[in-house]
Amino acid sequence: MASNYVPNRDADFDKFFKYITQYVSLKSSGTSPEWGHITQKDRTALNNVYSQWYSAYALTFQPHIKSVGNEKTRQRKVAEKALRLFVNRFLRYEPVADADRTNMGILNHATTRTSQGTVDKRAAFLISPGNIREVKAKIWAWGSESRAKPAGYHGADIAYDVLEAPPSGPQDLRRNAVSTRSNHILRFTEEERGKRAYVSVRWENKRGVRGEWSEIQSTVIP
Repeated sequence: MASNYVPNRDADFDKFFKYITQYVSLKSSGTSPEWGHITQKDRTALNNVYSQWYSAYALTFQPHIKSVGNEKTRQRKVAEKALRLFVNRFLRYEPVADADRTNMGILNHATTRTSQGTVDKRAAFLISPGNIREVKAKIWAWGSESRAKPAGYHGADIAYDVLEAPPSGPQDLRRNAVSTRSNHILRFTEEERGKRAYVSVRWENKRGVRGEWSEIQSTVIP
């Protein structure tokens, strides 16, 4: 899936983002949702990002004020990053179908489908406190003597969060990062120092197919 599916114009981006939030809500809420892998927390987080973006964007409908325009630009960057992460984490694989991605405007590969391949390697990793507000992760393929990224893989999908109690599984980890290197640094805020970060990792191939989640590890944020 290409990375240039997000519209350039703010008005088009707003419609695009709003429609995705509505589509996701339709498919993932109710008593028997089609997209059960997307929780209420996931939807709420996405909706909050959209609301923050729209609040900044709506202020630009009035006569131009430089500070307002700057804040809109900042929120656009934040919103676009969050939306891409959400798409990469939840909308690039089953049960989300090609037709769904087409409807949302995020499908961008050839009409004739090619094999997406499989991810048969499980991620192994170690985390440890790094510099202030940083946690270091070293990632490799389970059972491999090499500490390099497996050949033919795009990188590691990292789920992490700061929680008061241990999560029940990777689905409870609300933050996401993608690392194309075997070493990765997770960064946190000053307010999160002394709290416990939980991390799980899985490999992703070059077509966006992801493998099995690793066990969850935790460490205290320095």
